[in-house]
Amino acid sequence: MAVYESVDDAIGGTPLFRLTRLGEGIAAPIYAKVEFLGIGGSVKDRAALSMVLAAERDGLLRPGGTIIEASSGNTGIGLTIVGRRRGYRVIVGVSDRSSREKSDILRAYGAEVVLAPAALPKQHPDHLFNVVRRLAAEIPGAWLANQYDNPANPDAHIRTTGPEIWEQTRGRVTHFVAGIGTGGTISGTGAHLRKVSGGRVTVVGADPEASVYAGGDGSPYFVESIGHFVHPETTDDLWPQSFHPEVVDRFERIPDRESLLTARRLAREEGLLAGPSSGTAVAAALRVARELGPDDLVVVLLPDSGRSYLSKVFSDDWMRDWGFLEEPRTPEDTEPTVRALLDAPPVPGAGLPAPTADTPLGEALAVLRGAACAVAPVVAARPDRPHGISATEIVGSVSAAGIEAALAEGRARPGDPLRDHLAGPLPTVGIGRAVSEAYRALGPDHPAVVVLLDGRAVAVVPRERLRAAAAT
Repeated sequence: MAVYESVDDAIGGTPLFRLTRLGEGIAAPIYAKVEFLGIGGSVKDRAALSMVLAAERDGLLRPGGTIIEASSGNTGIGLTIVGRRRGYRVIVGVSDRSSREKSDILRAYGAEVVLAPAALPKQHPDHLFNVVRRLAAEIPGAWLANQYDNPANPDAHIRTTGPEIWEQTRGRVTHFVAGIGTGGTISGTGAHLRKVSGGRVTVVGADPEASVYAGGDGSPYFVESIGHFVHPETTDDLWPQSFHPEVVDRFERIPDRESLLTARRLAREEGLLAGPSSGTAVAAALRVARELGPDDLVVVLLPDSGRSYLSKVFSDDWMRDWGFLEEPRTPEDTEPTVRALLDAPPVPGAGLPAPTADTPLGEALAVLRGAACAVAPVVAARPDRPHGISATEIVGSVSAAGIEAALAEGRARPGDPLRDHLAGPLPTVGIGRAVSEAYRALGPDHPAVVVLLDGRAVAVVPRERLRAAAAT
């Protein structure tokens, strides 16, 4: 049994578990590097300790100082554990879209949590990164960890994660699979494994389908902590310096549904309660392993625990609300779902009118008059989105009747932008919700619901149709 002088000494040294159930029938063995068994519950403990030690060594962080960081949660937790034990004040800026469990954990360890929006152009003063930069500039003795560009981030994995995997597999590893957030984990671990193996190890990046790292459209996705989102109004998209793309040999692009359902399978079939980014990585590892033989060995890194996502990925209600879960609640549940009301199989990005806030009223009216439903969601901005409109991008709604009334009464002109005449957002329902539930979501006033498939709007169903279906 190990004995440690402090929690710092317990960071790293995580085990490998073979995925026997998920890997059944696959010749190549798949082993999971289970980082959530570390002291802070994620792989980010390694980078946090490395960055703090480097800052102390370089004189950037002095006694009585303040550690500041922007984080989806995990790096902030690691910095808080390391920093508070050393006597530092810790302030963590957290995206307003991160799971609430992460903010609760941060506060439990003693961090001050500042919630800020990440779904803004990076140049916007209220963007999460700009909020923490201002705090670092205003607070005397503050140090901004900046995991995205801090070389101590990938260096932690060159020194620890990579050597551990090589030793644990006795040099048999042939493929390493990991997600890409800041890029530190895959860059550092992959660089070490490629070097020590003489280039024999293939490094595979597991990326959300919409993430730009692997060529996605940059639209929002529902897997936290990995990938790269680009707001359509961002003027200068910069990738993290912690990510070294030359280390990655290939990418696997994983749809959100596959990621989330794989994370749930990990818990139910392998006994590993891991987060959604682990689902992305394992889904990619399964694809890779199916191409290989028994002499190969795949190691996939599971970054964090599913305990931080109990209100999301592991909540059936959350999964249904966003259109990721369609199976009946029980075998006896035979009530028709919203999917049965749609005229054609839904395809994200195909056929749904979704004007932007800058669309002229006259143009929007012409579109709505020719659409199956004379009501539509409105998004803030819409570049080319082959994967469709994420529900998180919807800012309001507009109806043909509302536009016609505004024009007839002289309250608007055809060239006016929609943003000045928006109604509130329509309620959203997952495609697997029962018809009766969708009808109740309308409340007394809404004219229609927006149907979500995998978090993206695919249809609008008017009140009359829902009423008729619910009555049968």
